Amino acid sequence: MSRKIVVIEDNKDIRKGIVEILELASYTVFEAENGRQGIDLAIQHTPDVILCNIDMPDLDGYGVLLILSRNPKTSGISFIFLTGKRDQIDFRKGMEMGADDYLIKPFEEVDLLKAVEGRIRRRELQQFALMDSIKSIYNNNSGKDYISDLQNNLKNYKSRLYKKKQVIYYEGDPGSGLYFVLSGAVKTVKTDEDGHELITGIFLAGNYFGINSMLSNQPFPDTASALENSSICLVPKEHMETLLNSHPGIAKEFIQLLAQDNRDKEEQLLQFAYHSVRKRMAEVLMRLYHKHVKFAPNFEVTREDLSALSCMASETVSRTLSDFKSEGLLEKTGSTITILSPDRLTKMKN
Repeated sequence: MSRKIVVIEDNKDIRKGIVEILELASYTVFEAENGRQGIDLAIQHTPDVILCNIDMPDLDGYGVLLILSRNPKTSGISFIFLTGKRDQIDFRKGMEMGADDYLIKPFEEVDLLKAVEGRIRRRELQQFALMDSIKSIYNNNSGKDYISDLQNNLKNYKSRLYKKKQVIYYEGDPGSGLYFVLSGAVKTVKTDEDGHELITGIFLAGNYFGINSMLSNQPFPDTASALENSSICLVPKEHMETLLNSHPGIAKEFIQLLAQDNRDKEEQLLQFAYHSVRKRMAEVLMRLYHKHVKFAPNFEVTREDLSALSCMASETVSRTLSDFKSEGLLEKTGSTITILSPDRLTKMKN
């Protein structure tokens, strides 16, 4: 089946040139001479990719992207801006709004085709990863076929790249859906009135976060940000609710994930209340170790994040890490920690 592309460009000559190239590459192309026509075509045809000029009269490319991103039917469509500008401010604005790529005019035919093919391929890989993850937690062999539901809905999901330290959502924001980490790492943080932080969770590739808000229909209780450059997929709340209502087995598994998350937080509170500084730090290090050990026995974590994870002053963190290093429990180079003796850290006395 031919892939569908919507081209939104007010310059007739440029638009016709783009359409001709894409049709020669066997794409089905729909063209619009302004933003409003483009929105109508996107909603009508649900294309795989939208190519949209930024500077257009009446409704510019940013407006088109904003309107389409708020429509569940079109929010997952890959969106590429066309622009004659090279201003980094414009690039950053578009990417923060959810654009996937930029093409700077004039561009070569091969650059156009590479951009379109690249977005289609990335989206396919993202959909496979998300489908495998949801399938993996559905271990109720009831024989119910939910794969077709996933395939129909996954086309509406879209990944977004978050730079290191970039905020994904803030505490108090309405729960917009379930987040899935495709690559990288994410932390969730609670902040008190004095500005002290407590890390409530760390999530790696293959992990979900935001489950609590999604199931309770409450605002996010913490702030989520990227620990490193990360690719994150948002499964819209309405789509997730449909999936959970249609397949009780999946709903059961997500409830169990939520229960486990609550148990982990209760255990964390008990540790803060009753465990010594050394034991708390050992338990934090082992939590990080078990999250990362499938890759390597070392991981990167800042002193500030360790402080927020253990509820200790940063000076106490440095002193405790120094003691552990001198005792041969770990090695530390910059922000990289290598666990040398997981057994001894696990059995650390209170």
